[in-house]
Amino acid sequence: MINVEEIYKLMDQDPSKEDKALIKKAYDFAEKAHEGQKRASGDPYFVHVFETAKNLARFGMDATTISAGLLHDTIEDTGTSPETIEKEFGKMILCIVNGVTKLGKLKYQGHERHAESLRKFFLAVADDYRVLIVKLADRLHNLQTLKYIRPEKQKRIALESLEIYAPLANRLGIGKLKGELEDAAFPYVFPKEHEMVKKMLEEKTVTAIAELKNIEADLTKELHKQKITIIRVSYRIKHLYSLWKKLQQYKMDIEKIYDIMALRVIVPTVEDCYRVLGIIHSIWNPLPNRIKDYIALPKLNGYQSIHTTIFTGSGSIAEIQIRTPEMHGRAEYGVASHFAYKESNEKLKKNIHPGSHRKFQWIDEFKELGKNTEKPDNFLETVKKDFFTDRIFVFTPKGDVIDLPEDSSPIDFAYAIHSEVGEKTAGAKINGKMAPLAAKLKNGDIVEITTNKNAHPASKWLDYVKTNLARKHIKQYVDNNSLINKYILKRFK
Repeated sequence: MINVEEIYKLMDQDPSKEDKALIKKAYDFAEKAHEGQKRASGDPYFVHVFETAKNLARFGMDATTISAGLLHDTIEDTGTSPETIEKEFGKMILCIVNGVTKLGKLKYQGHERHAESLRKFFLAVADDYRVLIVKLADRLHNLQTLKYIRPEKQKRIALESLEIYAPLANRLGIGKLKGELEDAAFPYVFPKEHEMVKKMLEEKTVTAIAELKNIEADLTKELHKQKITIIRVSYRIKHLYSLWKKLQQYKMDIEKIYDIMALRVIVPTVEDCYRVLGIIHSIWNPLPNRIKDYIALPKLNGYQSIHTTIFTGSGSIAEIQIRTPEMHGRAEYGVASHFAYKESNEKLKKNIHPGSHRKFQWIDEFKELGKNTEKPDNFLETVKKDFFTDRIFVFTPKGDVIDLPEDSSPIDFAYAIHSEVGEKTAGAKINGKMAPLAAKLKNGDIVEITTNKNAHPASKWLDYVKTNLARKHIKQYVDNNSLINKYILKRFK
């Protein structure tokens, strides 16, 4: 039996009465809306949205996001109107649910050249990053139930997850979710490789764990002697897919990979992190060029930690990671971690609104590294413009993604497909409706070009194309045509 209490128990902070009331209301609403619906597994459909909400709770999200997770399929799959969601739960939750519904309509056709464009499109259309996290939580549960659907669909969904969703989780700094998505998809895309890596890891695990336990005992003893507070010492095993990717770099030689398992030491402060590093190196010799200080120089997704690789003294090598609780939260939960570490729930409720730039507290970390002096309210917009360089992402009827400058026209789209398509363009449909060639395309438009063997570029096209590619081809045609006309006039004058 499923119970809403399972969600409360998974939340990082004890939910308030108001938070519980909101989640319970969404829980009851979704259960009733999905009544009678079944999944391919035979389970009630409500189980899926419940598991999505549990994933969101595990990843440290707030009551608003968890509630949106419970409701994320109501508009698309139950006939519930957006007006009803807004009336019952407010604009913020409607904004998230609508965003997830919009992303759900996108299909990835497996064309590797378009993977990055589609990832960028996801980021560009999701003004509220919680839309992406709900979609990722939804995708994780879909992957975990792939065995119930037909094989060709299994592979498509798994490949899409490896090429689109897992990199998105990585962009958002949610390492825990990235690893779970990859490992759930791995056996469906590369079944033989999955089995091989699984066996290799099993052979290494027993001895590696024993080695790490010995290191933990010696290190803990020394840290107590030095009066350093230890919050937690644990170890992590490398995810299977991540290990396979690394094995490919080392010609499948697992002995050359030193971070299959790593000891994690979590201490209260940054100063403690550096003290622990010094103590580790006083006990064990470090490998040259294997000390990585991501505290001083964080990764672009906000990840911070110190990594060092040591000779254990018994003929083996081990990695140790040192971080504070806040750094560990960011490493595991990325953008979601600010709910646990950055602000109180009350402050969040006051400040967060759809499209708000203040939600992106994690991006503030970049300010300390870079030269950005803009006001926080303008920061995300600037980042998005810099990142996307004012671009839009539109689709062919088959689902290919075409990356174009903002305000591009169907002619730009046609030339982006092929110069011959551009030169024979006679008309265009945008989202199934006839549109003028001078129309401005928008993010997510599906564009279909009509060609005619007698059609040719016109000089007026230059007034509304944005891409250099289209401009070059049109100008070339117009100039050549002008020269031919001049020659004809001169020849027969």
